[in-house]
Amino acid sequence: MQISETRVKLVDNRNDRLKAFCSVTFDEDFVVRDLKVIEGTSGYFVAMPSRKLTDHCPTCGNKNHLRAKYCNECGKRLKDDRDRHNDRRSPKLHADIAHPVNTEMRQYIQNAVVEAFKEELERSQSPDYRPASTADLEDYDVPAPTETPLPTEEPEQEKSEQEKPGFGEGIL
Repeated sequence: MQISETRVKLVDNRNDRLKAFCSVTFDEDFVVRDLKVIEGTSGYFVAMPSRKLTDHCPTCGNKNHLRAKYCNECGKRLKDDRDRHNDRRSPKLHADIAHPVNTEMRQYIQNAVVEAFKEELERSQSPDYRPASTADLEDYDVPAPTETPLPTEEPEQEKSEQEKPGFGEGIL
C-alpha cells in the first residue's frame, strides 16, 4: 500500500500545538481525512482521526461527552468520575476512527504527512501563497448530488369493480 497523495491545511493559530489538518490517499483509492499534525516536545507527530467518547445520562438516556458536567438534554448534573473506566489513572476521552495496526505503517504515514506539512509550511512563506483546500467534496471528482422531486400525492380515484383487489380471483 502506497500513499498516492497527501493534502495539508495549515492552522493559523501560532500559539496552538495543532499545526495542520491533513488527508491521505492510499493507492489513489482510499482517503483518510482529519489527520492532525501536532507539535510535540520532540518534534512534529501525527494524530489519527478520532471521535469523543460518550455515555448516557442516567435520567433521560441522552448521549453526552465524558467531560460534560451537565446533560445536554435534561440539564441534570452528571457524575464527575464518568471518564474513569476500569480504574484507569488517565481517562480515555477519544477513540481512533482509523489507525495503522503496526508501527511500520504508523511511521510510514507519519513520515509522509510530516514531510508534506513541512513542504506546505515552506510554500506558505511565499507572498503569492494560496492555502490548499481540504473540503470534503470540493477536492475530489465526486458528482454533486442531484435533487429528486418528492412524489406528489395524487387524489385517489374511485376504482371500478374490476380494478379492486380480489375481484374475480378465486379463493385458494
